Amino acid sequence: MEKLTLKETVAEHTSSWSQGRLTLQNYQGFWNVQNLHEGTVLAQQSFKAQPSDVFICSFPKTGTTWLKALAFAITTRQTFDESMSPLLTTLPHECVPFLEEDLGQIEENHKKTNFPLVSTHIPYPCLPKSIIDSNCKIVYIYRNTKDVIVSYYHFIRKWLNMRVEDAPFEEAFLEFYQGISWCGPYWDHILGYWKASMERPGKILFLKYEDMKRDPTSNVKTLAEFIGHPFSMEEEEAGTIENIIKLCSFENLSNLEVNKSGKHRPETSTSIENRLYFRKAKDGDWKKYFTDEMVRKIDKLVDQKLSGTGLVLN
Repeated sequence: MEKLTLKETVAEHTSSWSQGRLTLQNYQGFWNVQNLHEGTVLAQQSFKAQPSDVFICSFPKTGTTWLKALAFAITTRQTFDESMSPLLTTLPHECVPFLEEDLGQIEENHKKTNFPLVSTHIPYPCLPKSIIDSNCKIVYIYRNTKDVIVSYYHFIRKWLNMRVEDAPFEEAFLEFYQGISWCGPYWDHILGYWKASMERPGKILFLKYEDMKRDPTSNVKTLAEFIGHPFSMEEEEAGTIENIIKLCSFENLSNLEVNKSGKHRPETSTSIENRLYFRKAKDGDWKKYFTDEMVRKIDKLVDQKLSGTGLVLN
């Protein structure tokens, strides 16, 4: 594959509500945070997926942190019990490497361990070809669009250290509605993975954030079975599933010292305070921000875009 350059492949958009602090780049039909574009291109050019890999795929702010924690706890439970889990001292995003930034770590895992988990926000049409060719498994999480918009707005605002009064939610909503957001358009991101799940039955698991919150036990069991680490009857009777759910709960993770005071990638330009990954984890927070007109517009748009899929994001 011929090496691509930023100039040849992207169009830029400077977000109005962020006062010029957030620049997004459009690449292959989707927007990306400027600093992650090169990592995406590098992964496309050089990453070699293994059939044993399990990809945790998501649009930003749809429950990624929680899903990564659950998948990590499930996969490593024979090595670490709940009282010794690395999740107690390490941000979930550091436990499960991120394709766009941790290519070296993933390659080391392939060489030295059988650790299967890799995460990415890359849309399905933009994934490295080796992921599709390897026929490895993908877990995809999605969430109510309106809560995604609110969570995304606050995450970006706090990452850029902006006050609410200086970053109008109305402008952030309009950009998201127009499809301009990190990895957006959101509906196209979902559709890419949904269509792939129809073409590759048994290889892509769709999980809905709200369903996981309502019934974590059955969803964690489904996740464990799908990624090849099912719970035994003895584990179920011993409360292993409930212990993992408790370990990975928002209440527990958000109160750990590493997630209150640490920093993710402190040496890089994409450095983020760990606490920003833990805001509220509540359904329906959007009701405090959306006008009736916003609700009407986004619901109509999402219904049109996802018509025929059976997916409900309202």
